[in-house]
Amino acid sequence: METWRGFEATPEGWPASAVAIGVFDGVHRGHAALVKAAIKAADERVARSVVVTFDPHPTAVVAPSAVPPKLTSLDRRVELLGELGVDGVCVLPFTEELSRLGPDRFIEHLVRTTGAVAVVVGENFRFGHKAAGDVGTLRELGERLSFEALPQPLTADGAAYSSTRVRALLAEGDVVGAAEILGRPFGVEGAVVHGSGRGVDLGFPTANIEPVPGLAVPADGVYTGWLHHDSRRHPAAISVGTNPTFGENARTVEAFVLDFSGDLYEAEVRLDFVSRLRGQIAFDAVDALAEQIETDVAQTRAALELD
Repeated sequence: METWRGFEATPEGWPASAVAIGVFDGVHRGHAALVKAAIKAADERVARSVVVTFDPHPTAVVAPSAVPPKLTSLDRRVELLGELGVDGVCVLPFTEELSRLGPDRFIEHLVRTTGAVAVVVGENFRFGHKAAGDVGTLRELGERLSFEALPQPLTADGAAYSSTRVRALLAEGDVVGAAEILGRPFGVEGAVVHGSGRGVDLGFPTANIEPVPGLAVPADGVYTGWLHHDSRRHPAAISVGTNPTFGENARTVEAFVLDFSGDLYEAEVRLDFVSRLRGQIAFDAVDALAEQIETDVAQTRAALELD
């Protein structure tokens, strides 16, 4: 799969393309269906399949105060799109200049640079300055510019999917429901940083994760999951919250990695959340907290079917 940033960076000699356009935040099952429609359209037209996505999220430019938390980093988004089998991904920098382009100018630029013979979008897709363009506009432009507009519902197996719904479920701590929409566990990406070291004293040393800026994080609580590092995954009991037993206010993401010895400091990792064990609890004594963590670890083993 080839990737490039900006229309003008499209590889020289890139052939005719079937292009899917969207933010694709989270690359959920509805997004996957849309991308697969573009791949099918490309095969039917002896063309290559391309996904055009935006960075940052358009809301960051047109309504900065309403920017939603991201469901993946840009790198992870591109990786997931590639796993769907697309031939190329164009990351389009969403700037104020781009936001001012009218619908016709935007699509003309896309067709000129990617050789689009088919354009696949969600059925509610809006584009151009002040979201003036819709599917009807796209069809009209297709007739003029010789490409076929192929609007698609963001559905799979008869169900509708949305990134907004994923965010709402994560805010409730419902990582199982979020996974149903995503088609995989929700993951938090970030670097392992130094923490308070309190986990070592409790007998459960944790990897403290500093999430990618702007990334969504599930509601406070304790979860089962997997830590991914260097193409390997390790079972983990994951804590999200403010450590109320110790009166702390900073929200942290920590993972006790089961049956692991080694140094993860400064490593880039991903935590995949599988299920929620409990909410956050403030304990009266450190010993009671240690006993609860031991129970959490045992429940993690059982939930991940490690025994």
